[in-house]
Amino acid sequence: MNFELTEQQKQIQSAARHFVDELLIPLEPELLRNEREGRPGIELRQIRELQQKAKTQGLWGIETPEEYGGANLGTVTSALLKMELGRTCIPFVFGGEADNILYLCNKAQQNKYLLPVIAGERQSCFAITERSAGSDASRIQMSAERVADGWVLNGEKVFITNGNEADFAIVFAVTDVQAEPGKGITCFLVDRDMGWTSEPIPTMGGDKSPSVLTFNQVFVPNGNVLGEEGQGLTTAMQWISRGRWVIPAIAVGASGRLIHMAIDYVKERSTFGERLASRQSIQWMIADSAVELEALKWLVLYTAWRVDQGLDARHHATMSKLYGAGRANDIVDRVLQIFGGIGYSKDLPIERWYREMRVWRIFEGTDEIQRMIISRNLLKGHVRIGEWD
Repeated sequence: MNFELTEQQKQIQSAARHFVDELLIPLEPELLRNEREGRPGIELRQIRELQQKAKTQGLWGIETPEEYGGANLGTVTSALLKMELGRTCIPFVFGGEADNILYLCNKAQQNKYLLPVIAGERQSCFAITERSAGSDASRIQMSAERVADGWVLNGEKVFITNGNEADFAIVFAVTDVQAEPGKGITCFLVDRDMGWTSEPIPTMGGDKSPSVLTFNQVFVPNGNVLGEEGQGLTTAMQWISRGRWVIPAIAVGASGRLIHMAIDYVKERSTFGERLASRQSIQWMIADSAVELEALKWLVLYTAWRVDQGLDARHHATMSKLYGAGRANDIVDRVLQIFGGIGYSKDLPIERWYREMRVWRIFEGTDEIQRMIISRNLLKGHVRIGEWD
């Protein structure tokens, strides 16, 4: 059993780390200052410029198949890059990637949606959540009524990531009202100029808010149905399950940075004549955090490895999501406690991470949903403790 990274993976990881250290982390004071003063933390223009720099360094389309202009370097390599990006609170992705569900596009749809997203020319959002259908997506109510040459969509989607910035939405709506819950749902590609609108939802997180998407008599032509009619939810669940390792991978990077900040701080900070580093209570906080981080790192990488090997990784991705989101929240809480008042202030990224990480236990499936899935897999015998594939 070999846990060593390949030379190519080491090179890409090193390039990503240098990019984060040299170009992203130095932007954090500006981001925090802008947010304190009520301005957007970082402009989309800056993100686009940084993505072009990343592209020239080969940090582009890591998982995208070569036939679409990508590097096709696999999920483990992609996870390593997500870990590096997690070390900064700057909301940045390297680019050249598309939601996996867009690979279902037919040829005409590829030219209009998939390829422009990969090229960084267009942005999508994944619109499935509704007010009465969060973790239980089978309960969505948005309607799609068949008309001549297409469909008319009516309804609302909520807490949609990138909904305010997206050029088009990947929308799930009920096309067969007679079908049982979870059936009769179809996926549509809906351009913003077809008539839907978005509005930000203020949250306790950073400045990049999720949004409400409103569809009022929005006409969508037949050519914009993605995949098979009535099979939208099955497709959506496959996409969501595959992507559950992303949050814990980011959590690895963020938690590692926070622990390093705590270690540096306790070596310098003194109370009652002694360094904080000499206090056993502080030592135990750091020790517990380091152990949890190490366990999470290997759980994420094993999940990514399973994806690359063509093995079923859904169970492990679910465990990664549950463990990663929970432990990241524990770690940032300990680090804020170590820093005390200055950690609670908006002058350091700790307070921002504290707010931002809390949603990790909610979106992409709540902790409770993850536990339900894990226990169901075990109780029904889909997965057995201690077995190796």
